[in-house]
Parts: sequence; C-alpha cells; structure tokens
Amino acid sequence: MKISLLAFGIAKEIFNSGKLDFEIPSETPTVDMLRNQLEATFPEIKKLSSYMIAIDNEYASGNDQIRENNEIAIIPPVSGG
Repeated sequence: MKISLLAFGIAKEIFNSGKLDFEIPSETPTVDMLRNQLEATFPEIKKLSSYMIAIDNEYASGNDQIRENNEIAIIPPVSGG
C-alpha cells in the first residue's frame, strides 16, 4: 500500500523532505509495520530517543491500522524550555 507521510523537525531532515510517499508491503498495514519499514529504510531515525506516529491528527499505537487515505505524521521528540 502506498501512503503519504508528513515529517516534522528532525524527521524532516532525516527524510530530506516534509512530505514523503512511502510504500508498505501489506494490504492491511499497522503502525508497527510502518515503524519497522521506516527504520529499515531510514536507519538514522533509530537514533532518535523516541518518535510518535499520528493518524489523522491523533497519536497512534502499534496495532492501529493504516488505511489508504489516512494522514500520517511522523513527530520527533519535542524539547523546549
């Protein structure tokens, strides 16, 4: 399944783009499948202490299923003061 990802912060730098078309080799992908595929394709993302994946503006957990027209965002750790 082909999906579009939005990337923010350091994730945007890792992907060299704020928007990325990405292929997941599954008809019923989950967030965990996406995370594994991203880490295999972009090993630098594993260096982040953590990052979240959001589906349609809500944080997603590992078993959440991704559908074709979902808006998927990769959100790196946020720091501030």
